[in-house]
Amino acid sequence: VLIPRGSVKTDWEVELGVVIGKTAKYVSEAEALDYVAGYCVSHDVSERAFQAERQGQWTKGKSCDTFGPIGPWLVTKDEVADPQNIKMWLTVNGKTMQNGSTKTMVYGVAYLVSYLSQFMSLHPGDIISTGTPPGVGLGMKPPVFLKAGDVVELGIEGMGQQKQTFKADA
Repeated sequence: VLIPRGSVKTDWEVELGVVIGKTAKYVSEAEALDYVAGYCVSHDVSERAFQAERQGQWTKGKSCDTFGPIGPWLVTKDEVADPQNIKMWLTVNGKTMQNGSTKTMVYGVAYLVSYLSQFMSLHPGDIISTGTPPGVGLGMKPPVFLKAGDVVELGIEGMGQQKQTFKADA
């Protein structure tokens, strides 16, 4: 993953990725999971200074080149007994930073799919990142952020693992 030029606050976030399987528009929460194809590991890499200190939308801090790696694979929804009860973890340079569960999500998967479908159509292949458990760098006292050479490993129970080495963008 490339740390963007000018970045001073690149942060980590292990998240459950929800992969949409069929077009969802104005769906109820009760029917929302019918529109889910499956789930994946999502690393919602975030540049906090771009996100909060440079005015406007959070998109700037979430959409830098190489941010947001997903995978290693799609786990179909029939393979996941309860998307609201899955363990997830993340380490930086071998030190555990996040060790949580989807139990702590502020909004459940069905709510998120339903809510978003009220404002936009969700299409097959779209991915919703659902939020992260405690332990992001911004929340540390003092805050800790990623730098070139750092190695991040993350995973979600039954969905595989990712490993990324962070490098400075040229």
